[in-house]
Amino acid sequence: MLSPLTDRVYAVVRIVVGLMFSFHGMQKLFGLLSDHPKPAVGSQVWVGGVIELAAGLLIAAGFFSRCAAFVASGTMAVAYWQFHVGGSKLEGISKFLPGTNGGELAVVYCFLFLFIACKGSGPMSLDAMREKKSNSK
Repeated sequence: MLSPLTDRVYAVVRIVVGLMFSFHGMQKLFGLLSDHPKPAVGSQVWVGGVIELAAGLLIAAGFFSRCAAFVASGTMAVAYWQFHVGGSKLEGISKFLPGTNGGELAVVYCFLFLFIACKGSGPMSLDAMREKKSNSK
């Protein structure tokens, strides 16, 4: 019953996830709706913010989504292992569990972006429009 909506729902998921990810970058880089201090330009957190902002917007627009999503997926894998596991003060198995180390969002983003990297932008995207133009020539 919902199968005919697959492409539309995938487009909505890609757009919403991309915009949400870009918002994290805006928070880091510009302090947008955040009480955290802005990171130093060139720091690892700043680079992460640049990746979040740029990759999120590319994914939302469906423009070079495979590459952007692959980079975003890797960024979230690094964030999980370095900051949520490595930076955790927890001991034992709790240190590795996303539910206890605060890394749920990083894990979800990592695997969503890996899926988008594998599937591509889909038919409702700038990539699809670009492909359509190049095939019509």
